Amino acid sequence: MTVVTEIMVIVCLVAAIFLVVAEYHKWPIRRIVFKIIASSAFVMIALQLGATTTTYGRLILAALALSWVGDVLLLSRQSRIFLLGIASFLLSHIAFAIAFATRPLSLTGLIVGFAAMVCIGTIVLRWLWRHLENFYRVAVTAYVVAIFTMCSFAIALSAASGNWMIATGALAFAASDISVARDRFVSPGFVNRAWGLPLYYAAQITLALSVGSISAIVV
Repeated sequence: MTVVTEIMVIVCLVAAIFLVVAEYHKWPIRRIVFKIIASSAFVMIALQLGATTTTYGRLILAALALSWVGDVLLLSRQSRIFLLGIASFLLSHIAFAIAFATRPLSLTGLIVGFAAMVCIGTIVLRWLWRHLENFYRVAVTAYVVAIFTMCSFAIALSAASGNWMIATGALAFAASDISVARDRFVSPGFVNRAWGLPLYYAAQITLALSVGSISAIVV
């Protein structure tokens, strides 16, 4: 990891902390500024690690860029813009899954990961179901499928490579989505962002850093 990469990690974490403070105090302008800084930083981490030079790196970079777009769109509380943000994150999960699938995978890890994620996804959907209207039932179901597919591939890649930061990042990303769902559909409030935002940015940093660690693995 280069000095610049380390600086970007620090910038992302510090901006994420200030973002949580801005959310608590309901400072709209600072909320926008800190969110854009934090999200731009995790994209820069991948770029600093040479994401454009490998297929895996380019797909991770695309996934992070889609997350960046989703972050910006979710700054709005308008329903249509929120849906566009969710769509961007859906594509981000798909891009991450494709990136993981380009590397050698453990079949056992894939089966175990898929089984575990189906169980977790079913529990999450049952929890959310009564809070969702018809359209959102379809949209959220598709989103959950994308998430557990991404996590399954991440677990399979980690099992094959021994690099468990990938599975950790993917699972943390998935867990942070629960805070968004709870805030939007179940019980809105600062508490969702207090734990969801730090977890989300830690996940994105971890996945961005995987560009360097995966590139070092010889197939």
